[in-house]
Amino acid sequence: MLSHLSIRNYALIDILDIDFPSGMITVTGETGAGKSIILGALKLVLGERADYKSLKNVDEKCFVEAEFILDHELFSDFFTDNELDYDSSTIIRREILPSGKSRAFINDTPVTLHLLQTLTKKLIDIHSQFDSAELMNEKFQLHLLDNYSNTIVEVKEYQQVYHQYLFEKNKLQSLKDKLLSDNEELDYKNYLLDELNSANLDSLNYTELENELNLLKNSEYLAQILSEIKQLFDNDEMGVLNQIREVYSRMDKGSQFSPNLLKLSERLSSIKLELQDIYSESEFFLEKLDFNPLRFEELSQKIDLINSLYLKHKVSTIEDLIDVRNTLSKDTFDLVNLENQILDCEDKIQKLESNLNNLAESLHRKRLKHIPELENKILNILSLLGMEKSQIEISMQNTNDYTQSGTDIVTINFSANAGMRLQPIAKAISGGERSRFMLAIKKIMSEKEALPTLILDEIDTGVSGRIANEMGILMQNMAKTMQLLVITHLPQVAAKGNIQVKVEKTEIKGETQTQIRLLSHHERIEEIAQLISGSNITETARKQALELLK
Repeated sequence: MLSHLSIRNYALIDILDIDFPSGMITVTGETGAGKSIILGALKLVLGERADYKSLKNVDEKCFVEAEFILDHELFSDFFTDNELDYDSSTIIRREILPSGKSRAFINDTPVTLHLLQTLTKKLIDIHSQFDSAELMNEKFQLHLLDNYSNTIVEVKEYQQVYHQYLFEKNKLQSLKDKLLSDNEELDYKNYLLDELNSANLDSLNYTELENELNLLKNSEYLAQILSEIKQLFDNDEMGVLNQIREVYSRMDKGSQFSPNLLKLSERLSSIKLELQDIYSESEFFLEKLDFNPLRFEELSQKIDLINSLYLKHKVSTIEDLIDVRNTLSKDTFDLVNLENQILDCEDKIQKLESNLNNLAESLHRKRLKHIPELENKILNILSLLGMEKSQIEISMQNTNDYTQSGTDIVTINFSANAGMRLQPIAKAISGGERSRFMLAIKKIMSEKEALPTLILDEIDTGVSGRIANEMGILMQNMAKTMQLLVITHLPQVAAKGNIQVKVEKTEIKGETQTQIRLLSHHERIEEIAQLISGSNITETARKQALELLK
């Protein structure tokens, strides 16, 4: 339960500290006194979004601190699982810094807002008069039935499968879209791949092809040059080889008389041998040099193909073309793999659908079983609140499709008066009736959820007199098993609290501030009398207040 609340530098609050006991605590105060400000500060602790504009003094940080008394058996596992220090008196703190940043702490350990919200949902529920609109929502009506049927755990199990189902459905659609897109390009990609494969790129040397083609193109000219070279080498009178031989013969004769000539003779011998080798190779090259028109055409077509592939794929080397070919080959393989992925995904979806059907059917049976009991429970509470002529019918229809909570749509049909036909509750209920109906729902849900603390913010709007008194009695009964904070303007309800606190505006050093204080017995009489008669408190009102407090 909530045992203490501290607020600093928030809206109209400079400093606020208050202790809360167990049981029923009624909260009163004039409209505009700041009850909503205190609730807003408390909601910060529960994990709602922080607003920099909430700072009273923008140069100082704001913090809200709430202390909760926790049951070890119910909460120790949560603290262990999330590596938090457990304390039976757990302190939750929220800070807003002047920079606008906010921080959250559980027992002085920094935590995320998600973790904070996960814990506080188990600690406290705040219901305002505007939340009564939830009653008209089909999702809320289904949640009510699940809450009463004790199927919350099963709903979560269903939702895990449902989320996986949605994931696989979206994945399947993406795969099919990709397959459709890839299929449109497949023929062209296969054409490109066949073209690259036919080029035999792996065994191809573009430079060698160019050299060979160039040789064939100039074979006639080369034959002429080589023939002229041959004549220069072996001409009988002026041939290079004959002239070298003559020079060498004379030098050899003189070398026996001069060491210098011997060295020159040796060098000339090497030159003669090299020239003879050059002559032999050039003669061999000339003999083999032959223009082959078929080979010329083959080489020309091959090089033209490679150049066209360079241009088409915007690359400049054989290695680049091989990379393009490998990519296209992979795309073709991926397409086959994509088809296999689609088959696998469809198989998963089929199995998930079977699982969802079983889970949804189980939920349907349990919900259906508890409907009569829930209807009677609501009617019994409404009867205590002066709506004994009420009729209710909770109907359930199949959606023929999977939703977040199964395949059921729940509709609450209601009539508050005898002889009136049942209608959807949104059309069948007035303001005061809605308040009583919502209180009945809150009582049922709080019993099932075993919440330590429930705050009802003007849930009694639209009722008065005997009905207000009955609502107060019902709240007293609720407070026997939980801590109940009730914000009210009704004297009948205010008087039912074990204690009563008052929210009021005061002026301190020229500044308007919101304060909250515990009322003494005498102050309660005055406060309740004021709720009865207004600002001009009469003795009759005081007597009525005293009677209500008995």
